[in-house]
Amino acid sequence: MSKHERWNALLELLASAGRLEVEEAATSLAVSAATIRRDLDELAEQRLLVRTRGGALAHGVSYELPLRYKSGRHAAEKSRIAAAAAELIAPGEVVGLNGGTTTSEVARALAVRFAGERPEAGHPAPAAGPALTVVTNALNIASELAVRPQIKLVTTGGVARPQSYELVGPLAAGVLDEVVLDTVVLGVDGVDPALGAMAHQEEEASISRLFAERAGRVVVVTDSSKLGRRAFARICGLDRVDLLVTDTGVDPGTADRLTEAGVRVHTV
Repeated sequence: MSKHERWNALLELLASAGRLEVEEAATSLAVSAATIRRDLDELAEQRLLVRTRGGALAHGVSYELPLRYKSGRHAAEKSRIAAAAAELIAPGEVVGLNGGTTTSEVARALAVRFAGERPEAGHPAPAAGPALTVVTNALNIASELAVRPQIKLVTTGGVARPQSYELVGPLAAGVLDEVVLDTVVLGVDGVDPALGAMAHQEEEASISRLFAERAGRVVVVTDSSKLGRRAFARICGLDRVDLLVTDTGVDPGTADRLTEAGVRVHTV
């Protein structure tokens, strides 16, 4: 197991339990306790955890893994969710995408779905316009879609958050105030049947809220591990969510409560 794989596994364990003991982690990863101690020390230097005697703690109740460490979590489920969300988008729509691992998968699925709409080399795009227009505040999504000639890409300005690659702040809000979206596909950190869709970080939640306000249809995409969970900052209430796309691992009771709140739940 490489160092990156160990770090990823350690952060996964920490995100799940909130705390980690050296001996327990060493047994789980089949490495020495000394290796785990060095790993925890280095992760603490990067402020990805709080080092304690004999282990480590997550950074508070709203613990947030950087995007690069979250990409492998529930990968199969996210791929299915993204494919289903992409099928909801009609040609010519203006689609908003906030940041996150699931919305990044949605961006890739959209690029594949609309690949057949590519204009021929040397010819301008048809008069009807691009096959799709995507508005995003996520730098990683923008970098993937910028090379797709069939997709018109609009990015917000703003200050980049290294954890999520999202642009936030007044510059991002200023762009979103000037656009109208047919559909927004939102990635979230939690969905509570009473409080709605949530994010770990308040600035990201604020921009995601603007996405929802500017859209005719709001689609939330998330794996089932985030359903019934709360995060620090509220994005919007469930009355603003038209459809939630998740995997079949969703707890039936949670799904029923979301349906009672007026949200259509689509499992894949």
